[in-house]
Amino acid sequence: MFRVSHDRSDPRNRSLAILSNVFLHLHPAKINRDAVRYPFTWGMGGITFYLFIVLTFTGVLLMFYYHPTKADAFRDILYLEHDVPFGKLLRNMHRWAAHLMVITTWLHMFRVVLTGSYKKPREFNWCVGVVLLVLTLLLSFTGYLLPDDQLGFWAVTVGTNMARATPMLGHEGPFGPQLGLTAYNDVRFGLLGGSIVDSNALLRSYIWHCIGIPLVASIFMAVHFWRIRKDGGISGPAPVMLESEMKALKKK
Repeated sequence: MFRVSHDRSDPRNRSLAILSNVFLHLHPAKINRDAVRYPFTWGMGGITFYLFIVLTFTGVLLMFYYHPTKADAFRDILYLEHDVPFGKLLRNMHRWAAHLMVITTWLHMFRVVLTGSYKKPREFNWCVGVVLLVLTLLLSFTGYLLPDDQLGFWAVTVGTNMARATPMLGHEGPFGPQLGLTAYNDVRFGLLGGSIVDSNALLRSYIWHCIGIPLVASIFMAVHFWRIRKDGGISGPAPVMLESEMKALKKK
């Protein structure tokens, strides 16, 4: 269980031994050397997690200067950019990290497909990754409205209008009327808290963006890392068959 000797004589050494073993157990004891090479993994998984940490840190700082109300939201953004020291830098760090996280998540999924890392025994972890991709897109979408500018308003308006035509979720989509969905109980109403983009929509976007989705994403990321560990690490490239092995296989 422990890869570093557990010295019980000194409590400080014991704590250091336990802490060091936690980091050592992030990867299996034996792992395919080619599987951790940068040309194979592209480092997209680690970069995505790093961007999530940056977003969490900058997001917490931004919360100190933001009020999710129609009267204060846009004014708070202007105050942050022009009056708060390094406020514009802080906001741009958060914004660009969000854009990059969407890109790196897509590239990570693309790499997994190219290398066949979704195959047995990693099917479950592939499904977890798909959920994390959806959560990443939802984080980006809910953050659009928070500045309360024209870009955010119309982006959310278009997005939620598309949601009301979603099958089995929107009242205008396929099977929506059969399920008893109306303009006041479908997914669009749940996202906006009403029929238009107003203060209720701003508050709901803020809660989902800052609390709900990050909490769910953190749980799924923990499961994702745990499954990587349990599945024996990242899947390596397919082994190259020798010419003699290929001839023997053809004879069979």
